[in-house]
Amino acid sequence: MNKPTRYYSKKQEKQVAKTVGGKTVPNSGAIKFGAGDVQTDNILIECKTCVQEKKSFSIKREWLDKNEEEAFSVGKQYSVLAFNFGEDTDNYYVLNERTFKKFLELLSNEEGLE
Repeated sequence: MNKPTRYYSKKQEKQVAKTVGGKTVPNSGAIKFGAGDVQTDNILIECKTCVQEKKSFSIKREWLDKNEEEAFSVGKQYSVLAFNFGEDTDNYYVLNERTFKKFLELLSNEEGLE
């Protein structure tokens, strides 16, 4: 029996929220002001998953642009796209250059403390 797409999406959103210490957005995608799928204190994450396992995944610029706009509108500093290649595969995270530079800065500071 096939499960609806929403089953796989919710499963991924819960897993991403647990991984990043965030919270899922209730009714994400279904309400006008429900930005993103997962939120932390300063990050808005849009999640995309495949119902069946795939070898490739196309990322649409409109997803990234929309998530950036929504992050700004809800006061989040960063926007990230999480995707996977199917239900039981790892999540991968897409971030813009500004966010990646911040990540590198944090890593550099962390390494300097050791």
